[in-house]
Amino acid sequence: MLESLCQASAWLIRKTDGFSHSMVVLREARNVKYADFVSPGQLLTVSARIIKREGDLTTLKAEGKADERSAVSARLIMERYNIGDRIPARAPTDAFLIRWLRGQFDKLYQPQDS
Repeated sequence: MLESLCQASAWLIRKTDGFSHSMVVLREARNVKYADFVSPGQLLTVSARIIKREGDLTTLKAEGKADERSAVSARLIMERYNIGDRIPARAPTDAFLIRWLRGQFDKLYQPQDS
């Protein structure tokens, strides 16, 4: 369940930043609360909200609900960066990953009608 919160948060950061970073990784998980068990096959609906940004760190509040009941919640600190900033010889990898991530997002994202 915590992994699903991290993945949803990473996609939110990528989309919000216009896919400007090839890497979005979990730096820290705080106040993780498991409130209910989610059975195999049960739908976990995940939401994430950006609380603050400082440099290359983003703090989010994320929650997963099953059958309208909270199953997990956490405050996540995610780090975003480009590989080329740390290893200049790997800079071409950033462009490849960003293109691939945009393609994946376009396949996965299905806006709900309001």
